[in-house]
Formats: sequence, C-alpha cells, structure tokens
Amino acid sequence: MRSFVRKLLGGQRPDTEVLRPEIPADRRLYCIGDIHGRLDLLRDLHSMIKLDASDYDGHKIVLYLGDYIDRGEQSKEVIDYLLESPLPGFEPVYLLGNHEQTLLDFLDQPRAAASWLAFGGRACLASYGVEISLGSKHREINKVCDDLRQKIPMSHLEFFQECKVIHEEGGYCFVHAGIRPQVPLSEQRNEDLLWIRDDFTGSRVMHDRVVVHGHSISEEVEFLPNRIGIDTGAYYTGVLTCLVLEGEQQRLLQTGHDR
Repeated sequence: MRSFVRKLLGGQRPDTEVLRPEIPADRRLYCIGDIHGRLDLLRDLHSMIKLDASDYDGHKIVLYLGDYIDRGEQSKEVIDYLLESPLPGFEPVYLLGNHEQTLLDFLDQPRAAASWLAFGGRACLASYGVEISLGSKHREINKVCDDLRQKIPMSHLEFFQECKVIHEEGGYCFVHAGIRPQVPLSEQRNEDLLWIRDDFTGSRVMHDRVVVHGHSISEEVEFLPNRIGIDTGAYYTGVLTCLVLEGEQQRLLQTGHDR
C-alpha cells in the first residue's frame, strides 16, 4: 500500500490576527482520525508512526479521535489491537467517538438506540460474532443486545467507558466531533463533543485553542484558522490520517488510497 508524508502550514486567518498554536517543548503528538474497523490501515499507520518517531528523544503521545468501530469489518480486532499492541514508548490518549457511545447506549437501552444498526452497527456486531438479519424486528433487538453482552469482552467495555471526551495540549484542543462555538471549553456538552457537525464546521469563530477533530469526512485534511479536521473517510477511501504536531509544526502521515 502506498503511503506518504506531507508537510503543511496552518491555514491563515482571514482577518488581522493569526492564531499560531504550539505543542510544549520536548513533546511530539501524533493524532489519528476515525478508524472505523480498518485494522489494516491502523497497522500501516502505526508502522509509519514508529518509523517517523524512531530518532525522536522527547515525550511521544499518540492520540486517537474515536470511532474505532462500525462500518469496517474489524471493529473487535481494532480494539484487541489497541489493547494488546500499543505503540511502544508512546503515551496513549483515547477519545470517545459517537459510534462507541451509541454502542454503549444500545447495551443500556437497545430499542431506543436500535438506529445504530443503520449507520454501521451491523458490521460491528458481526465482528463480535453476533448474528442479525436484515429484516430484524424491534422484538428481536433485545435478543441481539443480550447476545452482544455475552460476546463482547469486558476489557472492551472498560476501554469504551474509560475513553475521554476532550483533551487539551498546548494551543490545541482535541475532540471527536467538535465544540459548540462561543461556549467555553469547560461548559461544552458531551452531546456536542461527540455529535456536532454543521454548527461547528460551518463556523469561523475563533476559539481559545485550535480544535482538532474527526467525525465530519472531507476528501482532504481541513486546515482552517479555528480547526483542523482529519477524518478522511478511512473505511471506504483507504486514507487513514495522522496529524503530527511538534512546536508550531503541523504535518501529516497518511495511508494510501484503496481506489
């Protein structure tokens, strides 16, 4: 699979002041976008990260923006891999995505969260060995939920439950989906951090920090003055993106295209 490294500068603010976020000295952060069950791409990207960081002596952080599961065929395998084969020498930071939250909601209230099956949940269930027919009725959803409860490892549930919803590092804020514009970070609602889309991506309001996020797919990484979006639709494009941050530097590691 073809891979490449691309270096980019942050976008220019359209008015007078340019926000130049920094990562503290002697720290390098690797931020990975939405994986969605593509273990093959995650392995490739981990290999690229290890090579990229092989000559770096500072503190190394690898941060995942959530949506590890659904859509792709290897949701369970992705979580197994993260738990069993973490990047050696890196501090891991795992953020919660809306898909993980929906799985937890499904286990808690299966009928209320049954819509999960329509946006990727079926692939996740299959990876855990849970069978569900295309024409499943609401009365069958409880059985599916019970089957998932029996087959999902406790370590996976604990992983999802322990994921953070927000992380701050230097001049950056990392969340899965985005933040509510003009609301302080300390007052953000989890629902927005996990689900917000147009109200955030369409805003040019400057925040206290540059927000790095996934959730909203774009063909290319979106470098804007107030945010950086790195969800490049890995589950169907084959492009899984890692944003590398060090000092004022911003650059990318990406897997190649499937098509």
